[in-house]
Amino acid sequence: MKRDQLLQKAEELINGDRAKEYGDAKKNFEDIATLWSVILEKEITPQQMALCMIMVKAARLMKTDHEDSWVDIAGYAALGGEK
Repeated sequence: MKRDQLLQKAEELINGDRAKEYGDAKKNFEDIATLWSVILEKEITPQQMALCMIMVKAARLMKTDHEDSWVDIAGYAALGGEK
C-alpha cells in the first residue's frame, strides 16, 4: 500500500463507520484513559492512551508486517494529535 492509500484508509476508519459502532473517538479515548487510570492508579491522558496503542501496534509489527497495523498507527497518531 502506498503512503497516500494508507493515510486515506486511516482517515476513512477514524472518520467513518467506527463512530457509529464505538461513538465519538475523542470521548472513547477519554473513557479508555479514565479506565486505564483506575487500573494503573495513575492519571493517564487520552494522548498517552493513543501513544500506548501505537506501541501495541508497533510490538505486533515487530513480529509480523500487517498492513492494518500501519493503518491503525496512522489513525491513532491523528486522533492522539488532535487538539
